[in-house]
Amino acid sequence: MKKVFIVMLLVLAFVAPMFAQGAQEAKKAEIDKTAPVTIVFWTHEDAARQKLEDQWMKEFMEAHPNVKIEVARYNAEGLRQNMQTAYAAGNGPTVWNLPIENSREYIENGLVAPVDYSIVGFKNADDMRAQYADGMIDAVYKDGNFYGIPLELTNWCIFLDKEVFRLAGLDPEKDYPKTWEDMVAVSKKIVKRDGDIITRRGFDFRYSYSLTYFVPMVEQLGGSLSEKDGCVNEEAWVKALTFMKNWGPSGENLGNSTLTAPRKLFNKHNLDIAMANTGLYQESRIATENPTFYNSGDWMVVPYPVFKDAVKNVAGCYYGHYYHVNSEATELQQYWGWELIKYFLLTQGHAEQYLTNVGLIQPLKTLMNGDVYKSMPYSEVFSSDFARAHIVYCGKGSAAIQSAIDTAINNVMLQGVDPKQAYKDLQKTVLEILND
Repeated sequence: MKKVFIVMLLVLAFVAPMFAQGAQEAKKAEIDKTAPVTIVFWTHEDAARQKLEDQWMKEFMEAHPNVKIEVARYNAEGLRQNMQTAYAAGNGPTVWNLPIENSREYIENGLVAPVDYSIVGFKNADDMRAQYADGMIDAVYKDGNFYGIPLELTNWCIFLDKEVFRLAGLDPEKDYPKTWEDMVAVSKKIVKRDGDIITRRGFDFRYSYSLTYFVPMVEQLGGSLSEKDGCVNEEAWVKALTFMKNWGPSGENLGNSTLTAPRKLFNKHNLDIAMANTGLYQESRIATENPTFYNSGDWMVVPYPVFKDAVKNVAGCYYGHYYHVNSEATELQQYWGWELIKYFLLTQGHAEQYLTNVGLIQPLKTLMNGDVYKSMPYSEVFSSDFARAHIVYCGKGSAAIQSAIDTAINNVMLQGVDPKQAYKDLQKTVLEILND
């Protein structure tokens, strides 16, 4: 009798998931897909992308008159804050995107629905993986499923204004910085000041994105950021923080976080910034905002620098924006959320339009190996830097850790904190975040 009971348990253990799966499929089939539904869609601001997606949303709602899409667009920080507030209130948007270092925590906490492969057109997770460049969608993979579809995978190279170089007596084709030491030397020749106030910069950093630009600098020197051990290799971190201290007002006074971000100045070509650290998308923004400058040939793109004594040749990290669906949305909302994402990202020709109109790279193999991508100015520079880069840290506590690194950099640059002390404070904070 005991043996029979055990066999029955084994049979139930095997059959129960089959019944559950069948019930789930039946439940999906029962959804009235023609019922009125509202999709709340949140994304970050981008004028060129907005123009495309507004048109596609119009087409989508015309094809599906039962679907209403409510859109909200925010700047990067506003989107992060509003997402936290909305989810905390149990009222998150249906479809949304954030940088992967921010969105990963939503995946880990069960707030993101797994990709519905049957809707978006993949057979399963393996089939989906096979359509994208190696490793570039792993950041949204967990426990056998993907939890988003990439809107863009972006790396930053150095955009350079040739005219500013020439005004400083430099040859942009020969004198562009290959190392961080070169970056200091070149920027010292370019910088202009009114007293201590900088009026023209050679280069400056994107200070609120330290996981993307600063951690690779640490890695070049032999350090790392580990989900287990925090800020590994004190010497490397202190050396990188010392570089930032010397860059700032108490050192060479070449830039700091209180000044306007270089990428916001670059397109204007007002000769007040020579170099900006930004992505391929900047090309479409130059073309839109300043077509004369875009067509002048007075700009170029060069690779991400390394330290002269680098032990590892690492470019700036690439990051991802993925479109996600809220797991707390209704089944009907989730269904139409995936249909909308499919229309945006996987309709034939849309990936090419994202690239040519907005400068966003969807890491589909068909796109990255195609003529449209290869014809983009300086796409070979971005491809070469992709090859020596990796995805930005998006492990445990990524958003809080980035904030802690930002604080450490500002402390050494603006508050006079010794880099060794800044490292100790940072490591303590990071370990507390990881152990929480």
